[in-house]
Order: sequence, then structure tokens, then C-alpha cells
Amino acid sequence: MFDITNKVVFITGGSIGIGAKVIEFLLDENVKHVANLDIAEDKGIALQNQLNKKYGANKVKFIKGDVTNQDDLYGAYQAIIEEQGYIDVVINNAGIMNDSKDTYKKEIEVNVTALISSTLKAMDVMRKDEGGKGGVVMNMSSIAALVQDPMIPIYFGTKSAVLQFSNCIGMPEYYDRTGVSVLVICFGATDTSLLSKEKLGNFDKEVEKRLLETISTHPLQKVESAARGVVDAIKQGESGSTWLSIADRPVRDVTSTIKKAYGILSELVYE
Repeated sequence: MFDITNKVVFITGGSIGIGAKVIEFLLDENVKHVANLDIAEDKGIALQNQLNKKYGANKVKFIKGDVTNQDDLYGAYQAIIEEQGYIDVVINNAGIMNDSKDTYKKEIEVNVTALISSTLKAMDVMRKDEGGKGGVVMNMSSIAALVQDPMIPIYFGTKSAVLQFSNCIGMPEYYDRTGVSVLVICFGATDTSLLSKEKLGNFDKEVEKRLLETISTHPLQKVESAARGVVDAIKQGESGSTWLSIADRPVRDVTSTIKKAYGILSELVYE
């Protein structure tokens, strides 16, 4: 079990949706401080003020920035360390679900490139073999990494990349030396603005017309269920583990199933 009491947490994309509720649940568990890097300034400041009024001064700090801008991302790390002295937990939550021709490159940059950059920076900051105290990185994936579907193939590709990257960098080769545990959580369809007509898109207009209809076949879980799953997985998870949060059920460790699936695929390589 990882004790999150009095820990310093850095989350990306935490102004709305799952991220915002994660921040609230972390404060309920008496973390010391949560810093939130997001482009949504108005919502981020409003959340900061609301939660500081409820939980105490400077429990939450909003930092305006774009995770795809390295200066913004690394600058946030530096600002937190200068103010708090350390970072114990990093939650790479920022994400986009839009495969349109105008947006797909940004989708890849946010969902994959920025997440990887943030994970590597977190390891540099927290690793025990270079003077740190260790810590936890939680990366957000999706059931999109567990199934194949034609509706948003680029998004599915990004979340598959997050799953594979997190599993591999969470292995003992890294964890045993760094003391930085890397976990990944796969969300089922969750009732956030990510699943709205305004934010969804596809490069193929015929497919795009059916996106909302297809998504509506999945039972939507509450934001609270997804956020609770994140906090519980951080507290319980071993490095390299995969967690599933779906249909308002308690979060579940599905690492053995993931390893079994990759074991089957590996047979094609090593047979």
C-alpha cells in the first residue's frame, strides 16, 4: 500500500471531469498539496479557489500551461519543486479524443508524447538512485487499449501506446533502481465532456456521424467512480500494473490478464 497522506501531487488536465474529482478525492485523503497544469484557466482557477476555501489555503494550485509545450510542462515541475520541495505523485490525466484531420496530431501529442515526456521527467525528479525519494506515476489509458474498433482508430492507437509504455517502463529493470512506480488505468466510457458532440471527431465524415450513437451503446459510468478508481489504484498498485475502472464497479487489478494477452502475442515472436 502507498500512503498518500501528506504527499505532494502533480496532475495534468485536472480542471474538469475525472481530473477535478481526483483532486477532490485526494484532498479528502489528506494529501499535502495538489498542483494542476491545464489550459482551461477559468475553470482551473475556479476549482482552485473552491477547493482551497473548503480544504485550506494553498492546498490546490492552478498552473496555466499546455502539456505539449515542453517549457510549460517542465516549468510546472520546477515551480512545484521550488514551492513544495518535492513531488511524490504524478498523474498524467490530460487527454483528447478526436480523430479529425484538424486535431489528430494534437491528440497524439497530448495523449502520447506529453504523457511520455512527463513520465520521464517525473522519474528524473523522484528516482532514488539519483537522490530522490521514489514515488508514483499514474498514466491514464482506456478500454480503447483493450479492444479493436473502427470508430476512432487514432485515439485507440494512442491509448494502446500508453498501456504498453506504462507496463514496460514500470518493470523491475526501472523500478528496482529508481523506486518510481509506474501504473496505468483503463477507463470504460465515463460521463465527461470528452464524449460530447463538440469534442468528438473523425477523419471520415460517415464514421463521424455514428460516433455518438456508437458510444451510447456503452453504459456510462459516473465521474466519481472513475476518480475513485484512480486514487484507489495509486494506493494499492504495484509498478507495472494495469487497472480497470468500468461501469461504476470498484477498480480492479487486471495485470494478470494483460500479461496473459501479451504472452499469447509473444508466442508469435518466440515460437
